[in-house]
Amino acid sequence: MNLLDKIKKLYKQENYKKFITNLLIILIIGVIIMIAASSFTGSQLNQNQAPNSTQNQLNLDRKDSDLIDNYSTKLENDLEDILSSIKGIGEVKVMITLEGTAERIPALNITETKETTKEEDSEGGTREVFRDDSSKQVVTSNNSGEDSLVVTKEVKPKIQGAIVVAQGVDDPELKELVYRAVKTVLGISGNKVDVFSSN
Repeated sequence: MNLLDKIKKLYKQENYKKFITNLLIILIIGVIIMIAASSFTGSQLNQNQAPNSTQNQLNLDRKDSDLIDNYSTKLENDLEDILSSIKGIGEVKVMITLEGTAERIPALNITETKETTKEEDSEGGTREVFRDDSSKQVVTSNNSGEDSLVVTKEVKPKIQGAIVVAQGVDDPELKELVYRAVKTVLGISGNKVDVFSSN
């Protein structure tokens, strides 16, 4: 008896039909498991990509923090330089507090599509369908392997107040000069400026 005859004989038996049915069920379950497993590995790829985008966000936050620190430090240094050049004023220390944070407005690639469709049915009725789609995408540039935002505008934080500690402001006239200079340079009201004499 050859192999083909054995297969025909098995096929005619009822147990074989159950065997084939069970084999098909197992095969279908295997395919479902493979599909489920591939979807899990796909989500793991997305999770692996998420830390990269989180890292980019952290880099942007760090750059914003550096922007604020550099902005306040530059203002303080410039103000110290100009105030110390006033006749009768010695060493000057300035502290400026900022309200809120700097804001960077990124360049956006905006795509808008509008579509109008008129449909008539067989009974003479008409229907108009309006469809508006828009998408916004932040524009980035790749400088030496690092993605960075293309910024169209930077909004500096508001100045909340300033403290000036200077030598020579024991004299009320010099104190008034420093007081007015700080108000003028920073563009803030007088109640946000304090001037103190140093040791």
